Amino acid sequence: MVRSDARENRARILAAAREALAADGSTSMNQIAQRAEVGAGTLYRNFPTREALLLAVYQDEVTRITATVPDLLTRLTPLEALRHWTTDLVEAMRRKHGLGDALSAGAQQTITEQSYGPVIAALTELLDAGKKDGTIRADADPADFLQLTGALWRAASTPEDRAPHMLALILDGLRTHR
Repeated sequence: MVRSDARENRARILAAAREALAADGSTSMNQIAQRAEVGAGTLYRNFPTREALLLAVYQDEVTRITATVPDLLTRLTPLEALRHWTTDLVEAMRRKHGLGDALSAGAQQTITEQSYGPVIAALTELLDAGKKDGTIRADADPADFLQLTGALWRAASTPEDRAPHMLALILDGLRTHR
């Protein structure tokens, strides 16, 4: 069993790393330790390498995003929940891409493999809710939707953010035509 102070240290390190790396992808491990208010030994005990820390930040982000689905579906229609959720996903994809240069090809593959299943499961839940209430086409496929949204992070990175318009087009294609 992990002690509560060890859990808190890990959470602080992840939060500090997420913020620091979003601002500057070249932030050092020592700077992250200082920002998290832990010693370098504590940082390296939790994350022995920079890649291990980056992988944990990504996994934490995927867990956070996928965990929002039930709440979104209680507050919003399935299509609006999908819009909000996809916007969060696109932002996470942009951050992941921005830090991708700091990762080896193997680490990038690991991120993709670790995040694919949970993301597909979240999309399935969102799409199934819309299929159930008749607002989303019965043939809507989560893997197809994920592939389409892959272009959104590139559009969001341009001076004229085209991602919201492109997402509206994708969502319009999912609607049932009554």
